[in-house]
Amino acid sequence: MSPVGWRAIDPDGLTTERHFGRTLTCFADRPGNVATMLGAAAERNPDGEAVVDGGTRLSYRDLLQHAERMAAAMHRLGLAQGDRVGIWSGNRWEAVAGVAACLRGGFVAVPLGHRLQTDEVDYMLNDSGARALIVEDTLAARVPGKRNTPHLHHVLAVGDSGTGELFDATDGAAGVPPPVGGEEALAFLMYTSGTTGRPKGAMITHFNLAHSIIHYRRTMRLQDALERTLLAVPFTHITGLVAQILTLFACAGTVVVQREFKADAAIRLLHGERVTHTVMVPAMYNLMLRTGGLDAASLPHLRIGAYGGAPMPTALIEEIHRRLPGLELMNAYGSTETTSPATLLPATDAVRRRDSVGLPVHCADIRACDDDGRDLPPGSIGELRIGGPMVVPGYWNLPEVTRATFGDGSWRSGDIGRIDADGYVEVLDRSKDMINRAGYKVYSAEVESLLAQHPAVVEAAVVARPCPVLGERVHAFVAVAAGAPTDRELASFAAARIADYKVPETFTLQTEPLPRNANGKVVKSALRARVLAETPEPAR
Repeated sequence: MSPVGWRAIDPDGLTTERHFGRTLTCFADRPGNVATMLGAAAERNPDGEAVVDGGTRLSYRDLLQHAERMAAAMHRLGLAQGDRVGIWSGNRWEAVAGVAACLRGGFVAVPLGHRLQTDEVDYMLNDSGARALIVEDTLAARVPGKRNTPHLHHVLAVGDSGTGELFDATDGAAGVPPPVGGEEALAFLMYTSGTTGRPKGAMITHFNLAHSIIHYRRTMRLQDALERTLLAVPFTHITGLVAQILTLFACAGTVVVQREFKADAAIRLLHGERVTHTVMVPAMYNLMLRTGGLDAASLPHLRIGAYGGAPMPTALIEEIHRRLPGLELMNAYGSTETTSPATLLPATDAVRRRDSVGLPVHCADIRACDDDGRDLPPGSIGELRIGGPMVVPGYWNLPEVTRATFGDGSWRSGDIGRIDADGYVEVLDRSKDMINRAGYKVYSAEVESLLAQHPAVVEAAVVARPCPVLGERVHAFVAVAAGAPTDRELASFAAARIADYKVPETFTLQTEPLPRNANGKVVKSALRARVLAETPEPAR
């Protein structure tokens, strides 16, 4: 079969190998351990800025020294290579240094979002068996007690009130043994969002990371020592960690940290820090457009604007192109289990292929399958199964779930989609989010994307409302801006653009954002609960 996706565009340097019991297309030239990227960046760009966080500016020489000192301090505390180390923090330079330190010391980092509550952190620390926790000082009072986390021996606070024992003034390089273990060794345990049931720890290896980093560098044509990214999404998301921090380390670029996303402040950083690259969710671009400061005159350096996590409305794409005609707007689709990108949409297709999440990246094997795992013909709708060297080997301490989810060597994504004859992938919905209205299948993502095109809509989420007659009806939760539309206006807007059975019959309009979990995903379970609570019991 002829190659599709980016492999057909850029086929150089690929080979076939066996890893994790799978036969995979791999990059022949790749780092065996991603920790080597930081040292290489410090060698070729020692004085170049590695991290910018407000008034703190770290060169690659500085960052490497901090990473060495932190790693040496953890080794002095008795931590061994392979031990898990939690990092519970918001976006800040100390967290980025903590990631670098875990890589350098051979520890397995467990990123924990700063919006997580104590019980959630308790579960993840226990499940991972973390022996140490690097914690932002403002969160230190919420660290679970020793009784709840018996494996946790060291809590190491960092932040504005002081960096403590992790930043010893002595040079720590001599105290850090070189990392051991091959490229299949674990680098991170990243917990999935847990929108259904308990979060699962995806086991991310150096092998996975190396391929995702190369995918980003090649598809985005990132230039060495010249790129500057604005990190506005949490570093604890797979996107922030891989697409931005580690990919910028690989090309000796600069990570500009924004601690909390605010649209006007983000625009100031994009301008003042001469940012060339960023990855955001569509709602962030929408909010920046509403401030009025997003234009080519003020952002001459911004070259790549990637997005993912939700569809980008056509009107928003067109407005971004109008204001920033030189920006390469690239849709990305992936997950924690695929170590970030599985597909990327070339910038030239942003409008022409706006319903697509892109082409499979160089080493990806993506199929639309029926319920029995059989491949479907091009254009047929089925579950997307994703294979490739960026797909994690499984879930931590969950062998049965791993076998069920990765049993044929590819990851069962749970996403419903299709792949056309040219290889373009379209994601229609999560399997659990599909609505069955009297036998008609309604894909919530399609309706959400349509509603987001209304000028007064900030974001939308569509769920099923139980119905004793039709089984399910379509209900929309809509976050609106000033001058909010009415239910009738939104229904009319949708009815003019999609089939009548897809049009929401009821709405919940609100000015506050939709509920999200610690990984930034809309919590549809909470929305479904609200709908159930508001739905009257059928007459008996």
